[in-house]
Amino acid sequence: MSDSQQKFYVLRAISGKENKVREYLDSLIKNTDLGNYVSQVLIPTEKTYTMRNGKKVIKERAYLPGYVLVEANLVGEVAHRLRQIPNVLGFLGGMDKPIPLRPVEVSRILGTVDELQEQPEELDVRYYVGETVKVTYGPFNGFSGTIEEVNDRLKKLKVIVKIFGRKTPLELSYVQVEKE
Repeated sequence: MSDSQQKFYVLRAISGKENKVREYLDSLIKNTDLGNYVSQVLIPTEKTYTMRNGKKVIKERAYLPGYVLVEANLVGEVAHRLRQIPNVLGFLGGMDKPIPLRPVEVSRILGTVDELQEQPEELDVRYYVGETVKVTYGPFNGFSGTIEEVNDRLKKLKVIVKIFGRKTPLELSYVQVEKE
């Protein structure tokens, strides 16, 4: 089929099963004639990272959980076959005749995903005033202190640490501390 007739549709999937749906669709595209009608299967993702045992762990998570973008030409039984895939709940926008995404929406979604991939990873840990944290990096490694101020925008903390019996304020980044 010609690519000009193909449009992006949104398949609703069980949250957390998006990758299974994509794997199943990819195998159907390779092994059956569905490849003539479906050209792309996309799951918009973003990279986040968390601190575990003092190490940065990068994780990819769904930017739009529960949704899978499919570029397809829905003729004949193609829509029905896509609906019958395990873990798929149906199309977004209607059961009888699925509504394609407008080109503006597709470019916005794909553009946002590109921006999220290029963005520096974001730490997925929340800190609150009054919490006790341990310094894991820098000259004050091993010291414990209490958070006095949190700056989420700059990803910095003001921590009060006792050094030689005196309270000393430190400005540390999220990466330099871990919760106790």
